[in-house]
Amino acid sequence: MDSNKRPDTMERIVTPELAEAFIAEQVKEVRAQVGNKKVLLALSGGVDSSVVAALLIKAIGKQLVCVHVNHGLMRKGESEQVIEVFRNQLDANLIYIDATDRFLDKLAGVAEPEKKRKIIGGEFVRVFEEEARKLEGISFLAQGTIYPDILESDGVKAHHNVGGLPDDIHFEGLVEPVKLLYKDEVRVVGKALGLPAEMVDRQPFPGPGLGVRCLGAITRDRLHALREADAILREEFDNVGLNKTVWQYFIAVPDFKSVGVRDNKRYEGWPAIIRAVNTTDAMSATIEEIPYSVLHKITDRITAEVEGINRVLYDLTPKPIGTIEWE
Repeated sequence: MDSNKRPDTMERIVTPELAEAFIAEQVKEVRAQVGNKKVLLALSGGVDSSVVAALLIKAIGKQLVCVHVNHGLMRKGESEQVIEVFRNQLDANLIYIDATDRFLDKLAGVAEPEKKRKIIGGEFVRVFEEEARKLEGISFLAQGTIYPDILESDGVKAHHNVGGLPDDIHFEGLVEPVKLLYKDEVRVVGKALGLPAEMVDRQPFPGPGLGVRCLGAITRDRLHALREADAILREEFDNVGLNKTVWQYFIAVPDFKSVGVRDNKRYEGWPAIIRAVNTTDAMSATIEEIPYSVLHKITDRITAEVEGINRVLYDLTPKPIGTIEWE
């Protein structure tokens, strides 16, 4: 059987009842593939890389070297959570790199969305490459490849996780223990491995992070406002259970200001735009109807607590015609 093909794409390989058996099988296969050699993994904190990290820690322990690059475009508390879960709870061999200044300096003045994405992706590869060169005895590269990645690439496009490493960084092979699973199955494995729910059930988050939600040229003050407003949105969705019914929700902050009033004085600020959508395939998306009481509370908190924001808007555009992300 082709190792990149599921035996039956309609049948679940992993269910809650089968999760332990799947984990045991993958632990055995990883140990047979790797032996006593070291494995390198770019740990973003997303569902796929986190589950792969936890699975490989169970299989080979300190032979796994995790590298977490904070590009300064993470949501509030995400890098801290990666460190807490993997270094402090799972005792992972974790290298943390705060590259915030490096990324934001490269992005200064860049407004075109695709150029921003290329800068963020390219700089990530360079940071990861630099770290890989410092390490000795790394034989394998682990990736959080899942089955939709294989279907989309069809054997042509490089895996999206850590593509583009230079030819002189050689690995004996790839370790991809969840490559035949769909996202919901990966979540099941993560829960069976004991990862926290907020990490396993994490909503989709673009690779460029908040870089494509801080619309236009990124500035540090607007990025900070975006991060704080997004944290309030997520907290309030959690409080009323919308985090369990909405597929993806976030804040976008554009690069323009409007006139407002604060403390009886003229106050210019950015708008915070709420986006909340449901979808089954990400090819089309519907708008979630948020109760006005929830929207009012989010608005009151953001405008009172977040410096630089004076309006809150709700994006009612489905896909198509709008895309899920603004950029």
